[in-house]
Amino acid sequence: MTNENERDEAAENLPDQLGRERLAAPVKRTGLFGATTTGDTSGFGGLQVRGSAPVGSSRPFTDPDDRRTADFDRVADDLETALGEQAEAVERVEVSHGEITFHVRREALPELVRHLRDDPALRYELCTGVAGVHFPDDAGRELHAVYHFRSITHNSEIRVATTCPDDDPHVPSIVSVYPTNDWHEREAWDFFGIVFDGHPALTRIQMPDDWHGHPQRKDYPLGGIPVEYRGATVPPPDERRSYK
Repeated sequence: MTNENERDEAAENLPDQLGRERLAAPVKRTGLFGATTTGDTSGFGGLQVRGSAPVGSSRPFTDPDDRRTADFDRVADDLETALGEQAEAVERVEVSHGEITFHVRREALPELVRHLRDDPALRYELCTGVAGVHFPDDAGRELHAVYHFRSITHNSEIRVATTCPDDDPHVPSIVSVYPTNDWHEREAWDFFGIVFDGHPALTRIQMPDDWHGHPQRKDYPLGGIPVEYRGATVPPPDERRSYK
């Protein structure tokens, strides 16, 4: 009974503990879009972004009060069994808002997703795509590739994430395992600059072929062209007045 009380008390105090740790972390940058003098009309000019260690969850991953998490421990156990000696490829597991994310080393990604698809205990038949994310202040892990998987057999959903640095933006393609990821990897390349090694035709999907840069990265310039609207001219974002 004592152990249960201590566990319940720790769980109850966890949000406060995490909040205090975040507030104690050093400020990495201020503002939202990187504007320092002009261009930040977002209202987030006073935002402080603090550095913190990557979030990792500990077992049990299943919360008895949240049925969305009902099979999280089973999935984690089955994936660890399927990987065998390669289980260390999963660097950490994060459970938040009723979702579970397995953070894996990029070089282990193709083998891991093959187990997700083929192992009878897992059987994630669908990969619904990959999304790119850019964290300029996450040194050595600036670019994130986040995949969503769905098991029709077991009625289960999980997320897998991997990272690569700006100066080596390469992640193995998983199109050979999940062919429908073809277009999603092209989009993540187009907008974020993640190079998916082994992709059958890694070309831009929305921007012109000769476009320079990747426009959804957070360090992409905010510049643009003036826009005429009802007789007035709206200046490009980098020339607008910044409100303090």
